[in-house]
Amino acid sequence: MVERQERTADGEDVVMTRIGQAVMLQHAGDREEARSRFLALWSEIGEDGDALHRCTLAHYMADTQDDPADELAWDLRALSAARELTDDRVDAHHHSLAVRGFYPSLHLNLAADYVKLARPEAARSHLRLARGAVGALGDDSYGDGIRAALDRLETQVGEGAAEE
Repeated sequence: MVERQERTADGEDVVMTRIGQAVMLQHAGDREEARSRFLALWSEIGEDGDALHRCTLAHYMADTQDDPADELAWDLRALSAARELTDDRVDAHHHSLAVRGFYPSLHLNLAADYVKLARPEAARSHLRLARGAVGALGDDSYGDGIRAALDRLETQVGEGAAEE
């Protein structure tokens, strides 16, 4: 199946723009509307849609969930979609991105989900994966934020989080 990428006249990916608009609503505090828009987009994209769209949408959709089990399900969808991504697809969206740079955040989110679900061993496993992938992050505010969040969650989970 050949997937058609909808783009604006200036080449902007329409779906990524719509995801970004829902993210802005979420960050402004309107989680309900953001969740509603994410669900509508998910229905359009589908389980077999573009991996970048699915990864991005699921990553943000997880943050709109009230139930930690639902949050985990969306974060697992994001990770699954990331595994289907290629650097060419990510580069086509934005030249500064690489798939390997997604993994620290994706695993960090999964670790946090498992902490909420009182599954410390699963949390530690994802913390190790996140820690192992941080080399893909830049020396910038985003990378610093992910590394700091990893440090905090490792402390919360307790000794042994980054071992083995």
